[in-house]
Order: sequence, then C-alpha cells, then structure tokens
Amino acid sequence: MTRRRTAQASTVSRAPADLAGLKIRPRIGVAQWVSIALAVYLGLATLQFIAFNNNWKWDVVFSYLFSQIIMNGLLNTIYLTLLTTFFGLILGVITAWARMSPLLVLRTIAILYIWLMRAMPPLVMLLFVFFFGALAPTLGIGIPFGPTFASVPANEVISRFSAAIIGLSIYLGAYSAEIFRGGILALPSGQFEACKSLGLPPFRAYQKILGPQLIRVIIPSLANDVITIFKSTSLVSVIGYTELLTTVQTIYARNFETIPLLVVAVIWYLVLTSIAMFGQSRLEKRFGRGFARRNPSSPKPAALENAGKENL
Repeated sequence: MTRRRTAQASTVSRAPADLAGLKIRPRIGVAQWVSIALAVYLGLATLQFIAFNNNWKWDVVFSYLFSQIIMNGLLNTIYLTLLTTFFGLILGVITAWARMSPLLVLRTIAILYIWLMRAMPPLVMLLFVFFFGALAPTLGIGIPFGPTFASVPANEVISRFSAAIIGLSIYLGAYSAEIFRGGILALPSGQFEACKSLGLPPFRAYQKILGPQLIRVIIPSLANDVITIFKSTSLVSVIGYTELLTTVQTIYARNFETIPLLVVAVIWYLVLTSIAMFGQSRLEKRFGRGFARRNPSSPKPAALENAGKENL
C-alpha cells in the first residue's frame, strides 16, 4: 500500500510535459494471448511440414538452385522484366498524357486502349501478338487502300522474345497510364497555378516541382504493377520463350522432380520480389522527405504534447 501511494505521489508530482513524453504501452488482454498461442501453433506446424517432410527433397532443391541452366533462365526473366518495364512505363506516360489532353481524338484513343487492355487477359494478349503474323503476314508503311512504301514479313519481326516484350509492355502501359493520371489528379491545383505564375514551361515544372511530388504519390501503386509484371513473365512459357519457369518445366519434364524444381522457381521469385520491394522502400524514403509518415505502430503523441503545452 505504501509503495502504491509512493508511485501515485511520484506520478502526480511529474510535470505535464514529462507525462506527455511517456511511451504508450497497450494492455495485453486475453485476445493477445490467444493470438500468440495460435501463432506458435502455426509456426510449429509449418516447421514440421517444411523442415521434417522428406517429400520436399531439399537435396534436389539445393542441387539445382545455383545450377547454370537455372541461372540462364533467371537472367532471361530479369532481362525480360527490365525491358518490359522500360517500354511499358514509356507507353504509360504517353497514354496518360493523351488521356488528359484537351484534344478529343487523343483522349478517345487513350480511353479505347485502356478499355481494351482492361478487358483482355495478359495471356490472351501474348498469344494474339505471337500469332499476329496469321492476321497480317507482312508489316508495312503505306497509304490505306493505296501503295505500300516498305514492308517486311511479320514472322521476321515477331519472334518469341519480341512477342513477349510487346505483349507485356502493351499490357503494362495501359495500367501504368491510369496510375500516372491518378498521381497527377492527386496533386493540389495550387501547385499547377504556382508553376504557371512563375512562368515555368511544363517540362521544367514537372522536372523541378511537380515530378517529385507525383513520384511520391505513385510509387506504391507503380511498384505493385511492376512486381506483377515481373511474375507475369512466367506467362511467356505458352509461346515457348525460355525464362525461369520454362526452364524449370523443361527439367522436371525429364526427371519428374516436379515439387523440388517448383520450389527452386519460388525461391528465386521470392528473392527478386524482395529486391524490388527493398527498392520501393528506398524510393519512398527518398521522395517522402518533408512529408509526415503514417505509422500506426508508433502513434505520434501530438495531442499529449499539446495538452502538456497548454498545462504549462
């Protein structure tokens, strides 16, 4: 009793500013203990299923994880992802500009393109591009219903690799265009008016003032789409391009080690996705300077600080 009274007296004697700086600790209730017990149970069950299950054949997994043929497939996946992202984002910027253009023709073309890509699955898009030669045997430049100035056979231009790049870039371009447009719409209109009042040309305004704010807004959505495209590269296996998943399928078709080789593919997809998410985190920190970050785990004691200042 004496100790409790001493603690209460110590608390009362503290200044309001000291009380405002105290760390808030949530009370551990029954639900908290139940969730901890459930987490322990799931952890043990997962450990038993993964580490003590011989059907995973971890020796086979590690024998193929860094093999040369897997590395070649992994490099093709990375190469395909980088090129698709590059061309897809350029197409997305052009489409977003056309979508917000005051010209009705450009807006209509952009809307039709986005509408068509939203309705078409990426697998269908890849097959359509790969078999485009059946629809147009030659690709040329000329006047409609008139002479053709230059033409090349479609099969010489559309290979497995180019079909994969074109199909996935067209798919990413439509979705990234809406992300860019959403980022521009999220900027306060006062920013655009301030740039105009300063006499900045549009390119200079986006480079120095609007661009950094736009990038900060679109990074989470854009990174999500890029990671999705990175995993969608596995779809090119239907047109015979040899990337990571195609390589794995080729191997287990010969030795019938299906699960271990699929585990190899999953491990490398996890590694590449983790690298992409780390890059996203760094970009968010780089372009988020000067902006308040929302972190539910560490609530800012602004109300307590204000209360302390008022009491002082």
